[in-house]
Amino acid sequence: MIQIQAGSGPTALRILLGSQLRKLRESKGISRDQAGQCIRASESKISRMELGRVGFKERDVADLLVLYGVEDEETRDVVMNLVERANEPGWWHRFNDLLPSWFQAYVGLEEAAERIRTYEVQFVPGLLQTKEYARAVIMAGAVGAAPEEIARRVDLRLERQRILDGGNSPKFWAVIDEAALRRPIGGVDVMRGQIQHLIDLMNQSNVTIQVIPFSYGGHAAEGGAFSILRFADPDLPDIVYVEQLASALYLDKREEVDRYSEVMERLCAVSTTPTETVDLLRQIMADL
Repeated sequence: MIQIQAGSGPTALRILLGSQLRKLRESKGISRDQAGQCIRASESKISRMELGRVGFKERDVADLLVLYGVEDEETRDVVMNLVERANEPGWWHRFNDLLPSWFQAYVGLEEAAERIRTYEVQFVPGLLQTKEYARAVIMAGAVGAAPEEIARRVDLRLERQRILDGGNSPKFWAVIDEAALRRPIGGVDVMRGQIQHLIDLMNQSNVTIQVIPFSYGGHAAEGGAFSILRFADPDLPDIVYVEQLASALYLDKREEVDRYSEVMERLCAVSTTPTETVDLLRQIMADL
């Protein structure tokens, strides 16, 4: 488990790279102290690298790959390419003053993902929000913030949504609790616009929306919202993102990912089908 506290500041690709290096080291039974000696550094330096909390030097990573017995050129190229990308700032860095470091990491992972599956219980997922709905959510959570800051936070959320529109857009699969759709955030007009937006998004081939209806009762994910991100490169691990009040958990161990994946499958099984989703959304909009 990777836990990112406010102020730690790792980028998304550093998390992925660190996780990959840790798995390579552990597969060979090499200690952090031995790895540190290989690159003329300490055990704690290896720990920080594997947690994504420091930058990566190409020479250090190349030396570690030799130590870990990675001889396959294709695998080496994947890791070294990740080093180069991990050191490049993303578009979201211009919003650094607004984003806590633990969420900067998620935005970067979101940008790099091939598939995103998310469960949300309180709000419509950020990638599916209208401008008006996003503003209402942000204003509720940023009491006392200046109008200029609110506007920039809304711009950031809308900028994130661009990943769903491009030619290399990820598959986005959302399971939303009916409670989030019944909660009149921003007022009736804002909610009607938001629900219509969800109906419109169902026409996109890369977007799937399901709803857990009230009628089902209790379910497997009563612990709260989470997202599972998968990447195109099979050598990169899936990441489970669980947001907390002032930090976030990034889970990448196989048993952790499998547990959340199983819960997601159960949620999908008891939620509305795409056709039923549209019918329910229309019913909710009529009830407002």
